[in-house]
Amino acid sequence: MSSLEQTMMSKITTGERLESAGEMTPEYRDNLVHLMTMQADSELAGGYGYVPWIMKAPGVEEKHVVAQIVKDELRHAAVMYGLLADLGVDVDRHVAVHDQIFTMRIEPDADIGTQRITSDKRVNIFYYPIDTWPDFVFFNFCMDRGAGHQLEDVRQCSYGPWVRAIEGIFKEEKFHIRHGEFWVKKLSEDPATHDEAQTTFNKWYIRTMNIFGRPGSPKNQRYRELRLKLRDNDEVRQAFAREVANLCEKFGLRVPEWKPKWGELPEEAHIPG
Repeated sequence: MSSLEQTMMSKITTGERLESAGEMTPEYRDNLVHLMTMQADSELAGGYGYVPWIMKAPGVEEKHVVAQIVKDELRHAAVMYGLLADLGVDVDRHVAVHDQIFTMRIEPDADIGTQRITSDKRVNIFYYPIDTWPDFVFFNFCMDRGAGHQLEDVRQCSYGPWVRAIEGIFKEEKFHIRHGEFWVKKLSEDPATHDEAQTTFNKWYIRTMNIFGRPGSPKNQRYRELRLKLRDNDEVRQAFAREVANLCEKFGLRVPEWKPKWGELPEEAHIPG
């Protein structure tokens, strides 16, 4: 173990945070850049997917809410890309190469499981289109909530600039989650929209359950050793599932069965918004 690694691990194990690239080993930096790029690309791709709903949302108030959510997502992307630039990543080149790809969406009925199908690093749920207002609502309800559970780990991670950036992002994600929760309650309790709400929930719940990664992943274990994550993938997934199940009991929705496809799951997954 090099002196740099010894010093770095001593800081990490005692709860001290790293503040600059000079304090980290190449391995730590590579893992950090990978996770933050996944978040940044997901924020940008997510914002792009919401844009049409500024015009299509029901009523002026909801159009304003959607516009605010788009603004939040793009701000989150800008913050994350700024952190990456501080670590020497050529962000302008990365975004220029992938900018058209970020708008790519698959067919609504496609099921890609846990696969990533483009060269950007977005979490794969952002490949699915948001074609209806219930899609928008349940994406907020499921995916933003799932991202919130993952961001809980980042709030206590070993890289100080990321921790501080996440605080503002986390508060805005809570707003997105509350928006989804308000509308899920409204749609699920109305007999005229309950069945569509259940059908829409089924697909977004399963897609969200797929984002967390396999239990006992060696890569996740290494992230935990470096304190880039704090919990096993399945711990985060089950925390999300418990919260959703409690809410669905109140709203009269049935939680669908989810069957993992471990052979397809990536070694890691990370969100955000």
